[in-house]
Amino acid sequence: MSELQAVCVFCGSQPGARPEYVAAARDLGAYLAGHRIDLVYGGGHIGMMGALADATLAHRGRVIGVIPEHLMRPEVAHQNLTELLVVDSMHTRKRTMAARADAFIVLPGGYGTLEEMFEMVTWLQLRLQTKPVGILNVEGFYDRLLDFLRHAADERFIRADHWDLLIVEQTPALLIERLKLHVPRAAKGARESIERA
Repeated sequence: MSELQAVCVFCGSQPGARPEYVAAARDLGAYLAGHRIDLVYGGGHIGMMGALADATLAHRGRVIGVIPEHLMRPEVAHQNLTELLVVDSMHTRKRTMAARADAFIVLPGGYGTLEEMFEMVTWLQLRLQTKPVGILNVEGFYDRLLDFLRHAADERFIRADHWDLLIVEQTPALLIERLKLHVPRAAKGARESIERA
């Protein structure tokens, strides 16, 4: 079992249609803080992102935000984080978040959240990194996506030995425990690959 010192969370900048989504972000933030796991995230103070960061801070956790300069307007960037890193691009943001974390968790979100998740899974598949990727499947939000991925596997676009690259659970406690237990395939030069990507 590996210890997680920091987890990168990808999630929406909108609160979503159901109060359960924001509640799940708050629960995850409280769990991370209570288990002394640093939160690394996109640096915003609105939507799911803001709820996650605020809950982590309220429970005396450490929060590292990474945000591109063009999103630094006061209404977007969170001003009260433990650490706020301002970077030059979206690509640098992802690379920096990946380098600062030991695992990735995906909460409900839109295009950006999905893009971030799939890049980390692709890096894992290609052995460019070894850090596990988990989905917190709040209220079945990702059920249809998972169904599509099963379809892609059935149609032989996702190999059987890559099917378990995404770890899916419904609660923070179960997901964190599975992330700790996950033993990914060996990746030569994984850390260097993330830092240079």
